[in-house]
Amino acid sequence: MSHTHLPDPQDARYQDIRKVTVVGAVVDLLLGIAKVVVGLAAGSQALVADGVHSFSDLATDFLVLFAAKHAHRAADEEHPYGHGRIETVATVALGVALVGVAVGISYDAIRRLLDPELLLHPGAMALVVALVSVAAKEIIYQYTARAGRRLRSKMLLANAWHSRSDAISSIVVVIGVIGTMAGFQYLDAVAAIAVALMIAKIGWDLLWQSLQELIDTALGPEEVAAIRETIMSVNGVRACHMLRTRHSGSDVLADVHILVDPVLSVSEGHQIGEAVRHRLIETNEDVTDVTVHIDPEDDELASPCDHLPLRNEILKRLGQQWQGIEFGAGIEKVVLHYLNGRVSVDVFLPLGEMQRDKTAELSTRIREAALKAEDVGDVRVYFQS
Repeated sequence: MSHTHLPDPQDARYQDIRKVTVVGAVVDLLLGIAKVVVGLAAGSQALVADGVHSFSDLATDFLVLFAAKHAHRAADEEHPYGHGRIETVATVALGVALVGVAVGISYDAIRRLLDPELLLHPGAMALVVALVSVAAKEIIYQYTARAGRRLRSKMLLANAWHSRSDAISSIVVVIGVIGTMAGFQYLDAVAAIAVALMIAKIGWDLLWQSLQELIDTALGPEEVAAIRETIMSVNGVRACHMLRTRHSGSDVLADVHILVDPVLSVSEGHQIGEAVRHRLIETNEDVTDVTVHIDPEDDELASPCDHLPLRNEILKRLGQQWQGIEFGAGIEKVVLHYLNGRVSVDVFLPLGEMQRDKTAELSTRIREAALKAEDVGDVRVYFQS
């Protein structure tokens, strides 16, 4: 399989992803700074925690930029399956970091709850910043999600939902600040813990999904069923088995055994396999690499022909049995079929000037002699003009 550099449409797609992500990153940076600064000044631990959440969004933005640039690089000799796992490894690191941040925020909030003298008293400015954050992050969500759907980018859609989670956490902060201003001093610390739990949930989901990918977990049952249905829709495919799928970054890799007519030529069987590969890639935008194994019979549970010798040994055995038989102009070709633990032999002879009764007699002699050879299960003789 040959690999080439990304064509112009893919480069344009990368530029679109980059533009959308940079816009989101600028907003996340400004919001993160504003939340942390105002949160510290106004005495809102929940707003500070929400600011950390915004910085986690910023980290995700950088991850998307990094992945968009490197994970879609063409495969090379050292990375024959491409660089998709760069995104996966980076996501694992980000997930661990997010969980760590959540633990730190929770620890500090619980410490304040246990010691009332440490409780903070946020003011109106914290409320204003939190409300601005809700509006800004919802706008970024809509902008990024729309681009993700247009570009068919799961990575952008995931980043959009990360932005919406920040908006949700800001709503929690609004509730906490209003509650504290109304005299419920514990509510800001409780809101900080709630935000920390949201951050931990996001981090754990990223971590778990990426770890599943690193250990080559298969696609979900519905996705596998859809791939199987596509394979079976190709003309010439009788059945399929040993279908295996896995992720590599945003790409899906698949390999499958397909069952075809056992007497097809090698080239026709190969053509059916290529049709399967092309159809899977054309009908599923995530599938980028497919390996198709052509089977003349179902070998999922066992391979009944593994013990059989290759062509040179079979021809040697046939030659020994055919000694003394006069073939006239000679044998044009011998075709072997490995089926059901035996070798079926097709012998092709030139018809020439041979009379019909002679062909019948020669055919019988060839067949009877060949059946004495070890591992030969069936023999057919054809005369061609």
